Amino acid sequence: MPGAPARGPRVVSLVPSLTEAIAVSAPGLLVGATDWCVRPAGLDVVRVGGTKNPDVMAIAALRPDLVVANEEENRAPDLAALRNAGLDVLVTEVRTLDQALTELERVLVTGCGVRAPRWLADARAAWEAPPPSSYGPRGAVVPIWRRPWMVLGRDTFAGDLLARLGVVNVYANHPERYPRIPLDELRAAGADLVVLPDEPYRFTATDGPESFPGLPAALVDGRFLTWYGPSLAGAPAALRAALR
Repeated sequence: MPGAPARGPRVVSLVPSLTEAIAVSAPGLLVGATDWCVRPAGLDVVRVGGTKNPDVMAIAALRPDLVVANEEENRAPDLAALRNAGLDVLVTEVRTLDQALTELERVLVTGCGVRAPRWLADARAAWEAPPPSSYGPRGAVVPIWRRPWMVLGRDTFAGDLLARLGVVNVYANHPERYPRIPLDELRAAGADLVVLPDEPYRFTATDGPESFPGLPAALVDGRFLTWYGPSLAGAPAALRAALR
């Protein structure tokens, strides 16, 4: 099993997915994480604010050797401020499954100096041969927020996962990545399915499906749809079961 080297780098993570990946794969390296980094349960590190408003001074005070960030989760001005404070910032880009797997290896092996964990190999294997579907290709609307309604658009990690399972985002060619679309337009988009994750907005059986009368609704665990980390190994089976 991989673990932290005897004397490894001090790491601050500003991305919940990467926080979990590092904490599981290299226990003891993390010294700081955001308030939104809720996995693994019981993670005992200094909290350094949110993903969109990290406390740069608090992060610098931890004297990290590496700060791990993401171009979507974190704001460019905050990353610039961290670099201006003399910190080494590794910024990931994750818009597809292949990118996620590559970036996870870069963070863990190159950034943290540990062996590639077993769960990463398991994730690659799971997505190479996902469980067979009992349905044909389907078009889906995938809301991520309401009031206002926002959906997955182009070039999203979640959209790529769904496409690999035979569910094509009907807004995959929209010029925006997370467009705001009026509800009446969503209803008229010609989708066969509405996919409702429980994050970032917490859609539930009583909050979301009623807005799409006559359209089958699939409630999915957002961790399996939007997180890139240890959950990737179990994501194909979990998503396939939810999408039936």
